[in-house]
Amino acid sequence: MTNRNYKQIVILSGKGGTGKTSVALALSDIAKNKIIVDADVDAANMHIILKHKINLKIDYSGGKKAEIDETKCTKCGLCEEVCRFDAISNYSIDRASCEGCGFCCRVCPENAIKFELVKSGEYYNSSLEDNSEFYFARLMAGEGNSGKLVSKLKEEALNHLHENTEWVIVDGSPGIGCPVNASLTGSDFVVMVIEPTLSGFHDFKRLTELLKIFKIPSGAIINKYNLNKDIAGKIENYLSDEKIVLLGKIPFDNNFSKAIRELKSIIDYDISYTPLFNNILKKIKSLINQRGVKNETGSYINR
Repeated sequence: MTNRNYKQIVILSGKGGTGKTSVALALSDIAKNKIIVDADVDAANMHIILKHKINLKIDYSGGKKAEIDETKCTKCGLCEEVCRFDAISNYSIDRASCEGCGFCCRVCPENAIKFELVKSGEYYNSSLEDNSEFYFARLMAGEGNSGKLVSKLKEEALNHLHENTEWVIVDGSPGIGCPVNASLTGSDFVVMVIEPTLSGFHDFKRLTELLKIFKIPSGAIINKYNLNKDIAGKIENYLSDEKIVLLGKIPFDNNFSKAIRELKSIIDYDISYTPLFNNILKKIKSLINQRGVKNETGSYINR
């Protein structure tokens, strides 16, 4: 069903370990009428916490791989000679090493090498106990094209919007790579989760530069801010200079790791965090509404 009124937010971090998924789980708990997407397809973990029921499993193919047909192979060795990825040895192709360039298939004089689409992973349509929909994926070991899988996963989720869907919450990958770029497509707002460390601050700056290219509004959450108040202060000054809204500050708290160990969000584990994340979601909604109204294509009329 067509729905132009939903708000799609993506939770990102410049590096791993900042608490991005904990924030995504908390916002998912607070939001009503939502669809949740775990777009960290290289290391999906929201499905471990969220109690879900899989409704549909869809095979994903990220590209082609070469395979030698032993009934046709004359063992001339030409394919092994030309393979620049060292994927061929003893007239056999190591699938994990094959980059899918297809050169071996082109040079084989006996047409003994098949070059076909292969399964690279799976993505899932599932439902939660509160009747929300949840989408996640698994990329097989050694497979690439995770950005394409993120795009397919989001496409599947957005094809199942309901008339009353208000939020699409996407937990993205850490960093600034291809899957992050794919998760940003069509988003209304980006929540950046930062930790007050030198590496966290450095990688956060790289993420802000990426968002300038996409021209997507964003806000920041400083997680574990009291671990290093000096760097946390520098982050706040940077946010002010870059005109990035500080959505909230979360203290270092062992309850976050305890919640994960008990397969709960921080909201489920410690209700005292509810006002903080309620306030963060209200700020996000207000900032999105300032952009204007979506037209029939889902783009904003007033920017």
